[in-house]
Amino acid sequence: MKGILARGSHRLVAVSTVAEAWVFIQRNVSLDAVFIELKLEGESGMALIENLRANFILKQMPVVIYTATADRAAVKKAMEIKVQNFLIKPYVDQHILTEVGKALANPWRNLHFEEEKSFCAMMGYSPEVLHKGLEELKSSLTLATPLLLELSNLRKVTAISEKVRTLVDMAETVGAWGVAGMLGALRELAERGNWEAFAEAVASLNYAERLIFTHLNPDLIPEDFVTVEERNEAEAAKDRAFWFDAPAEDRCPVIAWPQIAQELDALSGFPVIDSVAASFQMSATGHPSSLAPLMDLAEEDPGLSAHLLVAVNKGRRTDVDHEPIENSRLCVGLLGEIKLAAMASGLVIAEAKMMEMPPCSWTTFWMFQVGVARMARYTCGYLEFNSLEPRAYAAGLLHDLGKMLLLHLHPVGFQAVVDYSRRNNVSLSAAEQKFLGCTTREMAAHFAEKHGLLCSYANVMRWVDDPTQATEDAVLVASVALARDLCRRNRVGWSGDTEGNEIPPIADTAAWQILRERIFPSFDLEKFEAEAHAQCRELKLELQGQLSPSGA
Repeated sequence: MKGILARGSHRLVAVSTVAEAWVFIQRNVSLDAVFIELKLEGESGMALIENLRANFILKQMPVVIYTATADRAAVKKAMEIKVQNFLIKPYVDQHILTEVGKALANPWRNLHFEEEKSFCAMMGYSPEVLHKGLEELKSSLTLATPLLLELSNLRKVTAISEKVRTLVDMAETVGAWGVAGMLGALRELAERGNWEAFAEAVASLNYAERLIFTHLNPDLIPEDFVTVEERNEAEAAKDRAFWFDAPAEDRCPVIAWPQIAQELDALSGFPVIDSVAASFQMSATGHPSSLAPLMDLAEEDPGLSAHLLVAVNKGRRTDVDHEPIENSRLCVGLLGEIKLAAMASGLVIAEAKMMEMPPCSWTTFWMFQVGVARMARYTCGYLEFNSLEPRAYAAGLLHDLGKMLLLHLHPVGFQAVVDYSRRNNVSLSAAEQKFLGCTTREMAAHFAEKHGLLCSYANVMRWVDDPTQATEDAVLVASVALARDLCRRNRVGWSGDTEGNEIPPIADTAAWQILRERIFPSFDLEKFEAEAHAQCRELKLELQGQLSPSGA
């Protein structure tokens, strides 16, 4: 039923009992029609129809019986109480859409009001004047409700009649005949001394107020009919305005560091991009014959690598005899199939679609991280810092994790930062400072320290932009910084740099000022630079899928 109506651009809400339906109908004046099954659990749907027909306002509501079983007596009774149609299941698209079309041809709510155009012409009103009069009637009904209840307690029949007459005159003046009729019935109850029914009728004036409101706002979608997707869209629009409008509204930074730190501390693991998480879950829970594919996936994904390193080192922290693990492939082997399968169901997810801010995307971001990792390892190998090669690769892969943290915690915030940097031609770190009061580098370093990543990785995250500030692991920081410069210069993926940001030759970089102190005086920098750029260009082609890893 919902699918059939959706294909006709209509909305459906289904309830299970007559009591639920009655409450729902009274809450939603903008309901256009009711489809009802006669055979409900423990009751008959006919009771709801009788309630509707006994109500002064709701008796006009179109009702279609669409039942699985029917007999002659049921059909006869349905016709007597004037249902719009009596249909037998299964549902038929055309029958349903025809009945909805009948209900919408002359909506039942309009029967309680004069037709606006002809009424305005007859009374000499403009539409604005008529709408103002209806608004005043609605407000008067709101104010009259407690007064009428008080007068009924005092049995003040004359005062009630006078008050109701004033409201009836207001209703007739604006052509609200349904409201006038409801008020007339209310006055009769008071004159007959039926105070219990009078109190119930006064409470129903709230429905008359909503009837007027719906008449004045025919396109407003009731809350009960708003879909989950529409609610999400509304929330997304609100979140977008919260972030994107912050600079113009002088609300920067948008969130303060204490809140960011609290959010980082509360994370159960490092965010993994949704597509990577799906691949990991599929491989880890499929009883793999080999862990090699999982090792390969972990080794080349920054988020998954960080998550595994956090999980393994957190479990080993209490054992003083164990050195911390710094290799994500080793993490996969240590955890094993059972623990990996359990971990797969609890990954913290970041959405790749929220990174789509061309030229920024998950793919271009990933290319840059893997490119820096590979070039950091290459640099350490070329400069004969052989013991640093594995750590340089991991540090390069993890060096920019802060962007993924922001993407998970505040995805629209990530977009606002990137957009602001691009439109105002400022560095990404400057944009981050404006919106967050800190940089994503600081976020990453805080996460690393709090969740047990190696201190050397945290040091790279903190100082990679200016390795001369490094007080620890200076060679590692400089190696990753140089790899980053090489990848930026050769445009390997997306680094976050603004257009036109020139990258100096290796000799002029801050990273080289540190590294040159650790190499032989005869080192041929010119040759290294040429070969490093050639390696970087080849790596770029490989990551773009234009070259196999072997270079063939």
